[in-house]
Amino acid sequence: MNSPLDWIRAAAASRDAAGLTRRLVTTKTGDGLDLAGNDYLGLRTHPAVIAGAVAAAETYGGGAGASRLVSGTLPIHDELEAALTALTGAPSALVLSTGYAANLAALTTLADAGTLIVSDEHTHASLIDGCRLSRAAVTVSRHNDLDHVADLLSRRDAPRAVVVAESIYSVLGDAAPVEDLIALTDEVGALLIIDEAHALGVVGPRGGGLVAAAGQAGAEHVVVTGTLSKAFGSQGGAVLSSPDIREHLVNTARPFIYDTGLAPAAAGAALAALGVLADHPELLDRLGATAARLAEACGVPTPAGAVMSVRMPGPHEAVDAVELARAHGIRIGCFRPPSTPDGSSRLRLTAHADLDDADLERACAVLETLVPDHG
Repeated sequence: MNSPLDWIRAAAASRDAAGLTRRLVTTKTGDGLDLAGNDYLGLRTHPAVIAGAVAAAETYGGGAGASRLVSGTLPIHDELEAALTALTGAPSALVLSTGYAANLAALTTLADAGTLIVSDEHTHASLIDGCRLSRAAVTVSRHNDLDHVADLLSRRDAPRAVVVAESIYSVLGDAAPVEDLIALTDEVGALLIIDEAHALGVVGPRGGGLVAAAGQAGAEHVVVTGTLSKAFGSQGGAVLSSPDIREHLVNTARPFIYDTGLAPAAAGAALAALGVLADHPELLDRLGATAARLAEACGVPTPAGAVMSVRMPGPHEAVDAVELARAHGIRIGCFRPPSTPDGSSRLRLTAHADLDDADLERACAVLETLVPDHG
């Protein structure tokens, strides 16, 4: 019988042979052009955002001190939730410690053994884990296939149904048919949980996301989840919903009830980032233009948001391209199976609003040498 360590070592050897070993790499500030991270608006190091974090830490301390139901709900949390509802038009918001926790909270409290979950095959790992933990019956729909979603819902036996999607997907960077999903779930009496992690602060009116762009932020059957760690340059997550659903989460969501409240510095940074975006809406235009130029250099369609994906022949080629870009002072990412939903290896690039024209053109020149169509 193999020991647990034998099993772990065998798994490591298998990953190495397949070119799938992941390793942590320490990144230093200013270490090359970043086309891999999710700081889409370039606000993580913005002076106002740093000042917001510092002020909140000085006022409230290094941490919230307790779960939010004990004594960990601070005025900065209330301010942040109010700012998120103002941005998105959602009736209420609940802030959690991470976007991962927000998705777990939503899925595990809004679905149970009497629920059918229909989840898009490209959803994020946090949504998949939430589905698994919910104890609901889970079916997987073909990516962005509205007819398949409708068919699965029509054949359900469970008394309740939840549809799960992302508004902009984290690997391919494509958009969901948000308006159609909202209409379908309303028609059949299902709940829609839609992750806007890659849309909030990126697209829609004032950066309010695709649900807001559809004019459906106030729909009672729509629950939006999101993160503060991408366009808002901080850390934390949020669930945007009707007041009834917020109250339900406060009373039943284990990732909320048993977790210490979001750290004050993170809340202060996110609140300040929302203020910068409100004062500088031109950041959204710059982000869109940068994304379009990078996509052109890679020979792929202009993405729905800031994420774009370039298919590679295999995992070794993807890793080699990342290393070659690094040698030119440019950081890009890559996804390899099993992380990619379609089973292919891909380069993953992200646009950033603070990338100046000279650096953008330098990056594009390098990218044109890396992708298969240009190599």
